[in-house]
Amino acid sequence: MKLLVTGSAGHLGEALVRTLRERGHVVVALDRVRSPFTNRVGDITNRSFIRGCVSGVNAVFHTATLHKPHIKTHSRQDFVNTNITGTLNLLEEAVMAQVEVFLYTSTTSVFGDALTPSEGAPAAWITEEVAPLPKNIYGMTKAAAEDLCQLFHRNHKLPSIVLRTSRFFPEEDDSRHIREAYSDANAKTNEFLYRRADIEDVVAAHLLALEKAPDLGFRKYIISATTPFLPEDVRELRLDAPAVVRRRVPDYEREYSRRQWKMFPSISRVYVNAKARRELGWEPRHDFGSLIARMASGVDDLRSSLAQVIGIKGYHGGTRMDFIRSSDPSQSRQAPSGTIVRPTHLSRPQKTTTPASH
Repeated sequence: MKLLVTGSAGHLGEALVRTLRERGHVVVALDRVRSPFTNRVGDITNRSFIRGCVSGVNAVFHTATLHKPHIKTHSRQDFVNTNITGTLNLLEEAVMAQVEVFLYTSTTSVFGDALTPSEGAPAAWITEEVAPLPKNIYGMTKAAAEDLCQLFHRNHKLPSIVLRTSRFFPEEDDSRHIREAYSDANAKTNEFLYRRADIEDVVAAHLLALEKAPDLGFRKYIISATTPFLPEDVRELRLDAPAVVRRRVPDYEREYSRRQWKMFPSISRVYVNAKARRELGWEPRHDFGSLIARMASGVDDLRSSLAQVIGIKGYHGGTRMDFIRSSDPSQSRQAPSGTIVRPTHLSRPQKTTTPASH
């Protein structure tokens, strides 16, 4: 097949290009930034450029986007131009070129305020039935682009699948509190319980969506690691998350103790991937239980081989640390543009400091 991947210089875009080429597909790899995995350099807001990229392709993987960290460096109009108009250009040209499948990489950030329960309420159990309540321009524009995909399926019969991915980027957390209270590896491993996925599993979901889309028509799926939690856990998760984790994954305490890691005291939301597993046949390989098992077996780096190869990239227009430091009064100097911030491997033992708030 001939396939178009937008955002080919980014984490997911590169991972898709690598995987699709390995499987023998012809890939048109589009990005604004030159990279070894980009063969068409241009902007998705340029419709004539998009027309040339879409011509003759069987399917589109649309991963290019402005991300949440760009809120500090880009205008709201920039978000509308890239995330909405760019998506519209791709959809319009896909219909004109008789593309067979359109896959849109969205985000769990579209749920917005639905992810933050009120004081004393149980953790939010997030399925596809939860109504999005975007709380910033990033979430709003991603949700609008999802609606465009649905519109083009309705009016033009273009099979379109929306994949709402949870966290899979390797950059440090944007919360100063989390960075100070937990090692990066500790925090990311905790997140596999409820809001993180490995990029290998994210790629697998996209490939299954490509295969299933003609029969499914239009669907939205949450793409996140399989949680060990059950709906009856949601109240206790807000009050005493470690107790719930001990019950669902008993071996975790021993491995965490060896590394001087700790669990988050409270968890406020849980992403549920049951629909994607059921309808796509998706079987994610990386979850909290599998990471604990790898720790016990002595594996040094808990990431998939694909995640290790992709590494850390930062974001177009600056690195993640640029965005972190710009919002952190204690760090007045920003890393120079293009600085690479090395990630902590997910299983490297690091001592953590318990914050006063805990």
